[in-house]
Amino acid sequence: MTRLRMIPRRLAALVAVTAMLAVPAAAKAQTVNAAEAATSSNWAGYVASGNTFSSVSGTWVVPRAKSDTEGYEATWVGLGGADESAGALEQVGTESDDVNGHATYSAWYELVPKAPVTLKLSVHPGDRMTAKVAVNGTTVVVSISNATTGKSVTKTLHMTSPDTSSAEWVAEAPSVQTGDGNYQVVPLADFGKVTFASATASTTDGHTGTISDSAWTSERVDLVSSDGGFGGGFHGGRGMGRRELTSGEATTSSLTGSGSRFSVTWNQTT
Repeated sequence: MTRLRMIPRRLAALVAVTAMLAVPAAAKAQTVNAAEAATSSNWAGYVASGNTFSSVSGTWVVPRAKSDTEGYEATWVGLGGADESAGALEQVGTESDDVNGHATYSAWYELVPKAPVTLKLSVHPGDRMTAKVAVNGTTVVVSISNATTGKSVTKTLHMTSPDTSSAEWVAEAPSVQTGDGNYQVVPLADFGKVTFASATASTTDGHTGTISDSAWTSERVDLVSSDGGFGGGFHGGRGMGRRELTSGEATTSSLTGSGSRFSVTWNQTT
């Protein structure tokens, strides 16, 4: 499958090709104030930082993917990956892809720098998902449930050095490895709008709050395809050859619901 600097989400093949390792992209925000959003070349959403996190969670409805040729979109929650020096990211989510009119949907998790793993969970557009990543020492628990079907998957995993310096709620255009060994953002599918709700994070001292909680600093991020700000992305890449840069952009709304709810809307580039 298929990720400020976050490590890109990788496409499993961008969701069903053999997953390739993604290289963290430089994460540098543009000038930001309370009214403006930071920008990224491949993802949109919110990132919380300034504390040590133990978990992140959120819900969303799986968006329907549309594309004239091919397009990909990953929706996920995760911990880590936002700092420029980050070498890890723990994430779980869904993917909505459309290649030549054939749409596919899946659930996945990824513990960067390892490759993403497709989960055995049926996913369809319109399904209501709840996802969570929790870290305790070197143990990582990823869980995702489909409230529409009543099915869920939980995996208890281990990694040497999890990154818990940030928490994220993201809609993303994943990246793939090119023939020269570099990584490139693939076209972003027209996903319409995806809304995150019940978005919360917890810290290692036991505090739980919404994205806007004063225990950390939160930042809104828009996807601007020509931008050089937060680079790469969290999602990794699947071996699909060379692709053009994302063919769409995405705008993140302000927070509502006491800081636990927001939407990301796809925009056509000109």
